[in-house]
Amino acid sequence: MLGCGPGAAARDPAIVITDEQERFDMSSEHVVEVTDVNFEQEVLQSDIPTLVDFWAEWCMPCKMLTPTIEELGDEYAGRAKVCKLDTDAARDTSMKFGISAIPTLILFNGGEVAKKFVGLQQKSDLKAALDEVLA
Repeated sequence: MLGCGPGAAARDPAIVITDEQERFDMSSEHVVEVTDVNFEQEVLQSDIPTLVDFWAEWCMPCKMLTPTIEELGDEYAGRAKVCKLDTDAARDTSMKFGISAIPTLILFNGGEVAKKFVGLQQKSDLKAALDEVLA
């Protein structure tokens, strides 16, 4: 499991980012950027399950996860919401949910934490968690 956190190197030389991943835009039509200001409205008050990717620009595993987050946003559009929260810009929300390593992904359902993942995750595991709350 790859992640960035206390004691972890922000730029691990063992992690290779392809040019395509480096250029990948951190937002898309089906991925919502959330902040301290809109987190409650977009996530906690959402009427559909919401997966939040807590990330940072300097985190290589976060960048590696970006294509997966984009794909999930597209695949679950209308059934679940997929969001990204920059932990450097949204410190209050990050602290509120105890984010101490990134990437961390939290699946919210009905405004409550349904599942939490820390580190680089497989798409199949995230899909299984989304499918479980949608069942």
